[in-house]
Order: sequence, then structure tokens, then C-alpha cells
Amino acid sequence: MKNKIFLYLFVFAVLLVIFQYVNSKNVLESYEKKLNAADEHIETYKNSIDSLENEIQDLRYFNLEYNDDALSYFERDGYDTKELIPFIKDEVYKLNETKGEHPLIPYASMTDRKMLINKVKLLNHKWILADFSDGKHWGELFMTYEIVDKIHLKFNLVESFMYPLQEN
Repeated sequence: MKNKIFLYLFVFAVLLVIFQYVNSKNVLESYEKKLNAADEHIETYKNSIDSLENEIQDLRYFNLEYNDDALSYFERDGYDTKELIPFIKDEVYKLNETKGEHPLIPYASMTDRKMLINKVKLLNHKWILADFSDGKHWGELFMTYEIVDKIHLKFNLVESFMYPLQEN
């Protein structure tokens, strides 16, 4: 009788060990699959980040804030570029407050609203791109600028166009 109990206990212990081994093996394989999937996701995210960084570099190429040659042009004349860049943008936006037609936009509004400059991008130390709209019609401007007497800006419209009205 004692031998049978030991035999049953031995068989039970062997079955328990086999169960634990199989269960541990399945858990380990599951963790390895999750780890491999996570590694693949990390690699995908790293590639996405690299792609976005390259795109950001391309977008910064024609931007005064990242153009060292254009910034040094202003710095040689004694300007603080951290203050100058917002000043130039503000001066363009101030033209929106002019009574009557906008002095830089060569198109009259075709609605009851005034044509206004919405977005300004300083390309370098001489050129500006601007987006304008009256709420329904929109277009873009290419202009040059010049600093006069260290506090005044002179703008010169070079080219402009309006997008055709989109029919819905």
C-alpha cells in the first residue's frame, strides 16, 4: 500500500512537472512573440522618425529662421534676429488694418469682406511668401522687403495669383 502511494505521488509529481514545463514553454514563446512584434514596431517607428526628420529638414530649407547666411546678413548690420523676425511678420500683418483695399494684395474682394493676409513665411533676408483670403477666395503673394532706417519696412509685390473658385 505504501508503495502504491509513493507511485501515485511520483506519477502526480511527474505530471505536475510536465505541466509546469509545457506551461512555462508556452508563456516563454508568447513573450518572445510579443518582444519580436515590439521590436518590429520600434524599427517602424524609428524609420518614421527618420523620415519625418528628413521632411522637416526639407521644410526648413527655405526658412529665414534656419538660413544661416540670411541671418548673418542681418547680424552684420547689428540686428537681433530673434526680435527682427517677429517684427517683420507683424509689419506685414499690420497692413491688414489699413482702411480700404489692402496695399499689397492686387485683387479686390469679391465678397463683403476685405482681403487679408493670413499666413506669412520669411524665405530669406529679402523674400516673403504670404497667403491671403477674403473668406471665399484665396491666393498667394511673393514679395521682397527692405529695412529702411532700422525701424521701417518697405515691401515690393513681385508676383501674385488667386486660386480659381472651387465648385462643390
